[in-house]
Amino acid sequence: MEPLLELDIHLPARSSRELLRALHAQLRAAIVDGRLKPGLRLPSTRAFAQALAVSRNTVIAAYDLLLSEGYVVARSGAGSFVSDVLRPAGARAPGRRRQPGDDGPRAPVPAPRAMPALPPPVLACDFRLGVPEHRLIRFDVWRRLSARAWRAFAKQPAGYARPEGQAALREGIAHHVSFARAVSCSPDDVLVTAGAQQAFDLLARLLVKPGQTVVAVEHPGYPPVRAAFEAAGAKVVPVRVDAEGLVVDELPPQARVVYVTPAHQFPLGCVLSARRRAALLDFARAHRAAIIEDDYDGEFRFDGRPHDALKTIDRSDSVFFVGTFSKSLFPALRLGYVVPPPWALASMIVRKQHSDWHCNLQAQDTLAAFIQEGWLAQHVRKMRRVYAERRAILLDALQADFGRWLEPVPGTSGLHLAALAKPGLDVEQALAEARRAQVGVYSLREYGTGKQAPTGLLFGYGAIDDTGIRTGLQRLRRILGGGTATGKRAAQRGR
Repeated sequence: MEPLLELDIHLPARSSRELLRALHAQLRAAIVDGRLKPGLRLPSTRAFAQALAVSRNTVIAAYDLLLSEGYVVARSGAGSFVSDVLRPAGARAPGRRRQPGDDGPRAPVPAPRAMPALPPPVLACDFRLGVPEHRLIRFDVWRRLSARAWRAFAKQPAGYARPEGQAALREGIAHHVSFARAVSCSPDDVLVTAGAQQAFDLLARLLVKPGQTVVAVEHPGYPPVRAAFEAAGAKVVPVRVDAEGLVVDELPPQARVVYVTPAHQFPLGCVLSARRRAALLDFARAHRAAIIEDDYDGEFRFDGRPHDALKTIDRSDSVFFVGTFSKSLFPALRLGYVVPPPWALASMIVRKQHSDWHCNLQAQDTLAAFIQEGWLAQHVRKMRRVYAERRAILLDALQADFGRWLEPVPGTSGLHLAALAKPGLDVEQALAEARRAQVGVYSLREYGTGKQAPTGLLFGYGAIDDTGIRTGLQRLRRILGGGTATGKRAAQRGR
């Protein structure tokens, strides 16, 4: 048997749209972590397809992707071979002479520090955070609207456009946030961005004076926000979160920017209480501070009417309302928006133009039509029911079967649940053993800093179905219940 066929590869059903992505990701991970050694000849596409019981075209496509990324090199008449992806381009493997006609990878191979972040390996039961369910999106409608946008461009090819975004999309966003989040705004109040992350980058450029501005962020919190403000030269100060959300009384008086996730605190999941909301707005007025309200998944609340956004009750023009379509639709869309106070809009538009001029016009026009024809509202209503069912399955199981080790954090919205670890649970070891069992759960400590970072597990339920949730929890229960080294140690500590 050829060496590559001995890899432990887990693939979805042959009919799954994820088949190629799963095969490509697992082969690439095996190359990067050294399980497939540099210089190894890959088996023929026919033999590998037969061994995996997939079509040969799927294997050919996976090989082609690896070739285009520089992980594989093709040698005429000899086949495909694994590149040395961990060696800088131009370096030779020790003990191996360069052979005539061996030109190395067709694409430059970067040094380790320059390598892009790789996607996580595909796991059978993956409670990934921040990823919504894409299989229920009306992509037939999306394709029709996208084709219509392209036809419009063909009639009158689009040149550069306005940096604030297409008028139709800004109108759709204004309608969406007014209906879904009670934020009263007009199309002229909206700035379209390349996802929420670009919004944070633009806000950092607008609000930060390098080396001087103090920015308060939630702890634990969302690391990319902290990174954006630190890159702009801000002094970032973490502020504790409790059951009522951000502890406003602990905000440093010198803070001039406060970042908060009031509708569904990331990652703990609590909701900023009414009294804390009022206190935060009072703080902003008294200290002339700006508030960045990240409403990353505010559409998905499961116990009645959503809490009003801070922007809705802001009377001093302090709040920048940031939203995204990464959770309501799909992350690859890379479209988000900001509703800033009137005094900041013109400056943000200038910074947007200096950054990338404007977002993809075809994607903007497609999304605008998707909103205006009612498809987004319909999708959000449907997914609210789907996510509510998944959340109930997950929460019921955690409360019934995991009480010895975990304490779920109460939450009524969003696409993930947090569970605090009880004494005796070795979280990191449990995560490692869960991964070996093809279960992806995630650590709370990744979202905090220092010794005060909470310890626990995070479970996303956006991209995992009911069966995957039950199967994953059953495997995790066996790990924690004493059938593994982690479980036995936890049991001994609990005596």
